[in-house]
Amino acid sequence: MCGITGWVDFERDLTAQRPVLDAMTRTQLCRGPDAGGAHLERHAALGHRRLAVIDIEGGTQPMTVEHDGRVLAALTYSGEVYNHRELRAELEAAGHRFRTRSDTEVVLHAYLEWGEGLAERLNGMFAFAVWDSRRQELLLVRDRMGVKPLHYFRTPHGVVFGSEAKAVLAHPDVRAVVDLDGLREMLAVSRTPGRTVYRGIAEVRPGHVVRVRSQGVTTRRYWALEAREHTHNLETTVATVRALLEDIVHRQLEADVPLCSLLSGGLDSSAVTAIAARALRTAGAGPVRSFAVDFTGQSESFRADAVRSTPDGPYARMLAGHVGADHHVIELDSAALTDPAQRSAVLRARDTPGGFGDMDVSLLLLFRGVREKSTVALSGESADELFGGYRWYHDPKLVAAGDFPWVDAVTQLGGTGAGPRDQLLDRGLAEKLDVAEYRRARYREALTEVPHLPGADPVERRMREISYLNLTRFVCILLDRKDRMSMANGLEVRVPFCDHRLVQYVFNTPWAMKSFDGREKSLLRAAVRDLLPAEIADRVKSPYPVVQDPHYPALLRAELAELAADPGAPVLGLLDRRALTDALAPDTDPQSVRLGVDLALDLNAWLTEYQVSLEL
Repeated sequence: MCGITGWVDFERDLTAQRPVLDAMTRTQLCRGPDAGGAHLERHAALGHRRLAVIDIEGGTQPMTVEHDGRVLAALTYSGEVYNHRELRAELEAAGHRFRTRSDTEVVLHAYLEWGEGLAERLNGMFAFAVWDSRRQELLLVRDRMGVKPLHYFRTPHGVVFGSEAKAVLAHPDVRAVVDLDGLREMLAVSRTPGRTVYRGIAEVRPGHVVRVRSQGVTTRRYWALEAREHTHNLETTVATVRALLEDIVHRQLEADVPLCSLLSGGLDSSAVTAIAARALRTAGAGPVRSFAVDFTGQSESFRADAVRSTPDGPYARMLAGHVGADHHVIELDSAALTDPAQRSAVLRARDTPGGFGDMDVSLLLLFRGVREKSTVALSGESADELFGGYRWYHDPKLVAAGDFPWVDAVTQLGGTGAGPRDQLLDRGLAEKLDVAEYRRARYREALTEVPHLPGADPVERRMREISYLNLTRFVCILLDRKDRMSMANGLEVRVPFCDHRLVQYVFNTPWAMKSFDGREKSLLRAAVRDLLPAEIADRVKSPYPVVQDPHYPALLRAELAELAADPGAPVLGLLDRRALTDALAPDTDPQSVRLGVDLALDLNAWLTEYQVSLEL
């Protein structure tokens, strides 16, 4: 996994622009701590930071292919292609010759052989740019589910691009400007494909390629969820899910560096860990290494809330013992979670306020601990969106809501008594933003994209819509969060449940079959039950944990008091003075304003560190 960046300008000679390219590339140092490189031609400059995972010696970038001393194409690439061995064999049969074992070189030769049609042939998570020196054009490609980020900014004569917005913002022609729609997108608790918070900076949409030529910029979709008739019975469907999962995890175990599994003790991460443990044991590769996060004293003093009925720790230890994992627990306390330095690190990783508070900080610190022993980690992310694990899949009121069904439930992630994230915002600004209407408009747009089968009954039709919304508007929030927190530590996180073969298959499995036992994730549970202790197979879904230490919200409020006393704090112009006074009142429960305080502190740090220009 790596960080990429670059600049194409058809009216300028970029060969003398190495300082600009270097400044952009330096912003990606955390994503690629092992090596860096640059490739400059008259109209193209490509930068790269490498996290070496496969073919440590041979996979340096940007990578070029030459013929008769002339560069044909140059590639700056981030990601993993899990079918690179099959593609290599196919390309060798077509006459291509390779000098490394890396999947990077396979992608480069695949471009030479198939042009932009290479995207359809890749199985993996990736974001890359190919500069074709022969045709003088750039191709930007992003994986089907958007696991790896890729941003670009259109200039009068080309584009500036990068894995993260910070790489684009490092270019002298790009300013950090945020308007009303940018703030709306930040606060909407949904992700609009292609949009970012910053005006003018776009994301390459998942499953799309962007072609940049002197004549302009064009976009092509190469993959999307499709409506297909599901012809398998339940037994065959369960067996197919299991076979796909085993193939996917086996493919994703390939690495020339230490690999581990992220283990919460839930169904998803336990399934991945158990399959990985069995595969490694069969290969004689030793026990799987696993990691979990916990908070000081929380397993002993856990309090159930509306969405978390059990603590993760005991279940993670149970699964680790069951499969013989080398298990490690990263334990955090409230002081670490409220450390301003860690909040700043989260912000620099995200480039925008995240709004997940201690969940972001704890994930960052978990990955920092993991990175001390491993370079690659397998994750159970995306199983809930795919198999119907969330409460909003099963609550008729939420299913029928004319909005994204997770909106109200997200507030509950803050724990018992937590109020909404926007509770401290200036009322006039909130009315002007009207985030609810913005979100409903995006919801209506998303519904127009949903592919349907003719003649589907109303329940199946609606549940297909719910699934589509989760797979295109919600999971991307979590994938981006996981990518940013992991790559801030130089850790590659792989997500088996995002394999497009599994996603397409399960998306088209009828809801009646996905919920055949009347519970969440029926198919997944049936597919992996034999691998797990019954207590884990039957455990009720529990989201990522939050710290329950009452000192945490109190420490947050103390930070808010300091901010409120600073007349130069830029966020004060966005906050409601009365709400701020009420939040700081001695009789206000700190937990009730926890999410609002988190957002206010994040906004202030963002406005300060990124020198954001608000045009509202």
